[in-house]
Amino acid sequence: VQVMESGGGLVQAGGSLRLSCTASGLIFENYHLSWFRQSPGKVREGVAAVDSDGSATYADSVKGRFTISRDNAKDTLYLQMNSLEPTDTAMYYCAAYPGPLINRLAAWEYNYWGQGTQVTVSS
Repeated sequence: VQVMESGGGLVQAGGSLRLSCTASGLIFENYHLSWFRQSPGKVREGVAAVDSDGSATYADSVKGRFTISRDNAKDTLYLQMNSLEPTDTAMYYCAAYPGPLINRLAAWEYNYWGQGTQVTVSS
């Protein structure tokens, strides 16, 4: 299984970015997918998750600003990030898990991870 993120970069506060995540070696449509982020010295936190049936969950810190979506035909997960703030600066990771989830935003639930893509928001 390979999971790969792309789309990170440097953006000014108030700007937007769209992250993408492709996954191969698994039946994409059967997997629950999520985005996590981690800053130096901080624990990895769940940002948004989307179930195999398309239902989404968001962390309070990004509600109303970020949108998670999936395109099963392209085996691709997206994270549209609007109104970015300097506190959104982090390495963003995509994760996948096929089974039932108890906590969709808990890192320990997921068994497949990408290498991450860096998002930096300048003030």
